Amino acid sequence: MQFTSEQRLGDGVLKREFTLGEIPGILWTPESASAPAPLILLGHPTLGLQRMYPRLVARARRAAADGFATATIELPGSGDRPRWPAAEQARADLRRAKESGEPIGDEIIDALILPLVDKAVPEWQAALDALLSLPEIGGPVGYSGGVISIGVRLAVVEPRIVAAGLFAGSFIPRATFEEARRVTIPLHVLLQWDDEGNDRQAALDLFDAFGSKEKSLHANMGGHTGVPQFAGDAAAKFFTRHLK
Repeated sequence: MQFTSEQRLGDGVLKREFTLGEIPGILWTPESASAPAPLILLGHPTLGLQRMYPRLVARARRAAADGFATATIELPGSGDRPRWPAAEQARADLRRAKESGEPIGDEIIDALILPLVDKAVPEWQAALDALLSLPEIGGPVGYSGGVISIGVRLAVVEPRIVAAGLFAGSFIPRATFEEARRVTIPLHVLLQWDDEGNDRQAALDLFDAFGSKEKSLHANMGGHTGVPQFAGDAAAKFFTRHLK
């Protein structure tokens, strides 16, 4: 891990950009921490860190106020990372299906999501290795948001992640439902009831499939970007309960 920039934000948060090989990332830490801070990995959709930054930094600031460090990395094929022709083709197929009014079939969803999960999860694990080697970062570790299938895979294969906050709002491959049965960590799942791009029934079926003894579903009225303020408060309390 190589840090490339450092900036002190106005509310006691230190922001550092880094690279991990070819992968860009950002680490936010509370400057007032007197001991190694628990870490929350901030997931995001495949829109690129630059486009997602306003939402990410808002989440990071809230987490820092609660005493958490947060970090994120650029997803494969996103932002300034090398183009990924297979992912671009899958997105083009998805657009064509939507424009023609066709149902989004399993083959399109699998091609869009599964290769991304296979590439992104090992990169998240490598980033976690590097982050936990820093003296200011300690466990335990949580995962929050992003492509839900990435969160599910991480919850299954990464024992250092002890709690996850998942956003129900992305396409779900068939294989993810099977993986969900192997998830046992505490889960806080957020669902926007009127999300125009989300298959509500699939989100409910995935929640039902999770094998966790502690799992809660928080459904709110409104579209994808209409998450109410109090939903963030509930997620913050979830991580405080499980990471501190």
